[in-house]
Amino acid sequence: MRTRSIASGDGKRLRVGTWDGAPNVPQRGFCAIFDGQTEFIEKYGEVTAELAARGFAGAILDWRGQGGSERLVADPLKAHVRDFREYDADLSAFMDQVVRPATSARPVALSHSMGAHVLLRALHRDPAKFSAAIMTAPMLRTGTRGYPRGLVRAIGYMHAHLGLANEWVWGMQERDPLRIPFEDNLVTSDRERFARVRAFLAEHPEIRLAGPTWRWLEAAYRSMAQMEQPGFAEAIVTPCLIFGAGRDRIVETETIRNFAGRLPHARYVEIPEAEHEIMMENDSIREEFWNEFDAFVRGIV
Repeated sequence: MRTRSIASGDGKRLRVGTWDGAPNVPQRGFCAIFDGQTEFIEKYGEVTAELAARGFAGAILDWRGQGGSERLVADPLKAHVRDFREYDADLSAFMDQVVRPATSARPVALSHSMGAHVLLRALHRDPAKFSAAIMTAPMLRTGTRGYPRGLVRAIGYMHAHLGLANEWVWGMQERDPLRIPFEDNLVTSDRERFARVRAFLAEHPEIRLAGPTWRWLEAAYRSMAQMEQPGFAEAIVTPCLIFGAGRDRIVETETIRNFAGRLPHARYVEIPEAEHEIMMENDSIREEFWNEFDAFVRGIV
């Protein structure tokens, strides 16, 4: 993986990574990866190697405020944006400066959670941007841990507009990934892959992220509300493969299932045993993911 920095439209520094297809493997295309909140380029090393073995070169970015990209508030453990249009700007800069110079063909997009959410925003604006899109556990509605959704949104709005925008969402300061034991994690059932990520962060603690501010949460709710509007999903005509995780505790799988049903050209696959991070799950779950991926892209690239 080769990494370098680019500038987003408003000058924020973004770290990007690129890889080549494996040698002696027929080249099939280019894949752009859009990862989730708190994630980082190196976490996808196993995934990019598997893509390379399938003949895909590609690129991945660290969104602003996370990984090796520029942080937006003084505390580097906080995820923070004012509006999801800032992520739109990151995606556009990534496409213009990294992806388009690398390929003349339309790329395939592979995305997870918040990255899939930002990708859906892009596909709504320009359905022809990608030849196909694969999404795992897209962030369409977040879990509220038993609290009424309307109450959580109202609390987020008040905090974001009463001088507390840059403060932690309650409990998020406790989600430092170097302090959470495997037994308390909410994203994978695979102990070995969990330990691998944690070991990397222990060596590179500056790239870790714990959780969002109230401003980030309020911005996320505004963007998710846009996606719930009639006509939003129906306007996305890009061929899509969407995965839901049956044991997801981060986003609501039922909402993903319903959203996928509104898309004109989508296949929905639900993996009952999977936690939120399907691509970082155990081998049997990942095998199901890759089998579906291979069958899907076979008819496209």
